[in-house]
Amino acid sequence: MTTSTAPVPLGVCARRRFLRLAAIAACLPYLSLKLAWIAGSHLGIPDGSPLLKHRLPLALANGLTVLMDTAVVVLALLLTRPWGRRVPAWLLVVPMWLAVGLIAPIMVGFPLQLVLHGGGGGHSDGRPFLADWVFGVVYGGFIVQGLALGALFTGYARERWGHLWRGPVRELRAGGAGRAQRRTAVAAALLALFPGAVRFLRGCGAIGLDGEGDRSMEFVYVLFLAAAVIGAWQLAFRRGGTLPVAVPLAPAWIGSGAVACWGGWMSLAVLVTGDELAPPTALTYAGQVITGLLVASVIARFLRDRSAKALK
Repeated sequence: MTTSTAPVPLGVCARRRFLRLAAIAACLPYLSLKLAWIAGSHLGIPDGSPLLKHRLPLALANGLTVLMDTAVVVLALLLTRPWGRRVPAWLLVVPMWLAVGLIAPIMVGFPLQLVLHGGGGGHSDGRPFLADWVFGVVYGGFIVQGLALGALFTGYARERWGHLWRGPVRELRAGGAGRAQRRTAVAAALLALFPGAVRFLRGCGAIGLDGEGDRSMEFVYVLFLAAAVIGAWQLAFRRGGTLPVAVPLAPAWIGSGAVACWGGWMSLAVLVTGDELAPPTALTYAGQVITGLLVASVIARFLRDRSAKALK
């Protein structure tokens, strides 16, 4: 017998319209600031900021981030418009994974920094990086974007693919994961040890930050590494008992995106600016990217297997 997996029609209720508006409106301050910088303005960039040393790389990075934040507007429309129901799964899931990965650490880390240190735009060597108000405007906008997009995507995914994560973990077939999937989860756990250890030691002050900013963010990355690995482990080895399948799936999804995207983004930033990167930092970034991609592959295989089973 065949089980239909056609998406449930998405009614654009008042709640979804509000979330769409909130997501789009939250992009405007960031986009305005970035466009001003591209045009040559130094609004929010103090004299002596390291950003002023790399004008061409800064312009290129600003152009890229304008495109990235514009993608948030497209995603908000896709998740709430009729044509969004016909978009192939990968064309929605991959950009959402990237968006979640980039925004999630900010949503956790920025409020933590405000509580511990009152925010601020300092640099690790004492030089001003950005004016304090820039961080409030930009990161505040990211948090709103993350909350709005997250709520929209959760509703969309539940209605279109919710059958893929119904039931508790204990109801999953014990041998259903496959040897390759279990090996991938083990590899991700082993590879996460190095970046996790480096981040933890930096957070404790045992290792220098090498220009990476606030120590509290090191613990945030440790948190996301742990979430990615534990979630993948539970999916691959069917551990979790009565926990709903969505419980390990969500941290694996968010954690893998966070560590992979920020590892890749920081590597790209260093490559563009030409700054020197200490070997432990380079290996940390690489370890994050590979760990995140391995966990993402575990998730993809898990969902593909569940989808194939639902069609039988």
